[in-house]
Amino acid sequence: MRAITLALPLILLASAASAQGGFQSCLNGLRSAAAAKGVSGATFDRAMAGVEPDMKIIEAMNNQPEFKTPIWDYLGTLVDEEKVAEGRSMLRQYASVFAAAERRFGVDRHTIAAVWGVESDFGKARGKWPLVQSLATGACLAPRRNAFFKGELIATLQIIQRGDVRPERLFGSWAGAFGHTQFIPSTYLRLGVDGDGDGRRDLVDSIPDALHSTANFMDKAGWVTGAAWGYEVRVPDGYRGAAGRNPKRPLSHWAAQGIVKYDGSRLDGHGNAGLLMPAGRNGPAFLVFKNYDAAYSYNGADSYALAISLLSDRLRGRPGVQGNWPTDDLPLSREQRRELQRLLIARGYNVGEPDGAVGSLTRAAIKEIEAKIGMPQTGRPGEKVLRALKGGRV
Repeated sequence: MRAITLALPLILLASAASAQGGFQSCLNGLRSAAAAKGVSGATFDRAMAGVEPDMKIIEAMNNQPEFKTPIWDYLGTLVDEEKVAEGRSMLRQYASVFAAAERRFGVDRHTIAAVWGVESDFGKARGKWPLVQSLATGACLAPRRNAFFKGELIATLQIIQRGDVRPERLFGSWAGAFGHTQFIPSTYLRLGVDGDGDGRRDLVDSIPDALHSTANFMDKAGWVTGAAWGYEVRVPDGYRGAAGRNPKRPLSHWAAQGIVKYDGSRLDGHGNAGLLMPAGRNGPAFLVFKNYDAAYSYNGADSYALAISLLSDRLRGRPGVQGNWPTDDLPLSREQRRELQRLLIARGYNVGEPDGAVGSLTRAAIKEIEAKIGMPQTGRPGEKVLRALKGGRV
């Protein structure tokens, strides 16, 4: 047994050395591939100087969280009162920038601001992974996705060569999204635009560039100027018809099913619509139009598109979701999550900083609290756990 224990560090060292050797060999091949796309040897060498593989990227890729966030929790943190207040402040502060983007691309300021808020919390959460290192690691050491990472790495090198963004400013998610509105590099090259007139496309340090580029993305995704994304509706009990972003049907079809706006008024809108029921047939329902599809194309998830759409409505002064989610344990806002973390810290749990971001440490602590109060151990931050902590039950 001791021999096996002593051998483990040697095995790990050998594995690391093998990865390092393969990484350097891979970089040599990438240099040629980048050159074929117009990246000079000098740009490649400067960007890659000192770059080593970061195995945390592979861990992040292979260890996606098992916890599936309910739609009501997802929206609870992205479309809370704090986010709405911040968004309205940004709309005032950058009013002229939003107005210019509206005129240029026909996408309304509230939608542009909603993307900014959901993607990076208005620039406060843009990612901390060095982009070149992350993408090089994925390109060389992630066999299942190496083509994606290779393409995004070369796109990053093209951005550097163009002089749009300084290399030392290129930080983002481990998967390569970066900047105020989290473009991946290939999207940056395809749809990034100059919004401040300096001749560069800098989505990292130029808010006008980021907001104009976001509007350009939505425009190219099929945004219909002046049209609504959709709205909440009431669906008759017993409805068993189609549900989902697609297929889209004429409003007359949905009206014939007995569907009305949430306030009981008749359906209206631009074009055909799909019936979205993100929490199933017992939760809120929405009719969604082409502009919802444009938001969906930004991230490819209904939860994301709905967050963008609902936040844009709140920024316009409209109400949020009015129907009830199918849960007896309501979601927490970001401030409530911070309060929950502070209460856990006061009881001796290590959850890191009380920042409202619920990670593995907070979930582990919540599971212990759930066990103490006789709840299933899910690690979910909900009102029941918060009430138990505030009420001194644990």
